[in-house]
Amino acid sequence: MRRLPPLGAIRAFEAGARHLNFTAAATELCVTQAAISHQVRLLEEWLGTRLFERKGHALCLTAKGAAYLPELTEALDRMSAATMRLREREDGPLRITALPSFASCWLVPRLGRFRALHPEIDLRLTSSAELWDFSKDSFDLGIRSGLGRWPGLKADLIARETLSPVCAPVVAAGPPTLLVPSDLLNLKLLQDTPRDAWSRWFEHAGINGARIRSPLLFNDAGLVLQAALDGQGVALGRLVLARQALSSGNLVQPFAIELPNDYSYWLVYTRAALERPDIAAFRAWLRSEVSA
Repeated sequence: MRRLPPLGAIRAFEAGARHLNFTAAATELCVTQAAISHQVRLLEEWLGTRLFERKGHALCLTAKGAAYLPELTEALDRMSAATMRLREREDGPLRITALPSFASCWLVPRLGRFRALHPEIDLRLTSSAELWDFSKDSFDLGIRSGLGRWPGLKADLIARETLSPVCAPVVAAGPPTLLVPSDLLNLKLLQDTPRDAWSRWFEHAGINGARIRSPLLFNDAGLVLQAALDGQGVALGRLVLARQALSSGNLVQPFAIELPNDYSYWLVYTRAALERPDIAAFRAWLRSEVSA
C-alpha cells in the first residue's frame, strides 16, 4: 500500500518551490496565496519536517525541500504526460505555440519538410507573443525568445540572435550612397525591441553619440522585416529571421557588422514531453533544420 501525502499539498509545494514565490504559485494553480501557504503547512506537518525557510525577505528551500523538489517535479510531469496520452486519440494533434515573427519568417517556410517526413502527425501551430508556462494543457511545445531559463521546464537552444542592418536592394543602391555605417543616419530606420538597439549598433560600429532620427517602431520583428522588404527603410533585423530573405536577395546587408542580442530562440517543453513520439519527432526534425 502506497503511503502518499495529499496531492493538493504536493502540487502547492512543487509550484511554490519552482517559483520560490507563493504568489506566483497561486497564480499558476488558480488559487489564493493563503491556500498555497495552508497546503504547504499541511505537507510539512504530514512529513514532519520543514521544506521552506525565510532568509530576510527571500523564500528559500531547506536542504530536504531542495532534495524533494526534483523528484516531485518529475513525478508530476509523468502524471501529466500519462493523462494527456489517455485523453487524446492516438492521432491527436501536436500543439505548438510560437512567436509570430519566428513562425512566419522561420518555421512556416520549413514546415513542408516536416510534413513530408511525418505525414502521420497532425500538427497545429498557434502564433502568439504571450508567455505560456505549461500550467494549462493548451500546448505541447513552445518556441520562445529569452535566456533559456524557465522554472520546471526544459529548453533546447534553437538559435542565438544577432542584429544587423538589412534593407531592400533598391534602398541599398541609394541615393543616398551607403559607403560607411554613418550614412545610415540619412535614411529612415526601422526597429522593434529593444528600443535602444540602433544606438547600441552604432556604438558597436564605432560611432558614439549617433544622432538618430525617430525610427519607425514595430512590436513584432516580422513586421520590421516586411517593412524593409517593401523599401520603407533600413531595418535592424534579426538575422535568424532574415536569413531566407537575405539568401534569396530580397534583402541585403549593407554592412556586415553584427550586434549580439542577449535573447536567443528556444524550444520549451516539460520534462515528460519527449515520451510522446510525435513530440520527439518534431524536436529531432527541428534540431536537424537548425544544424542545416
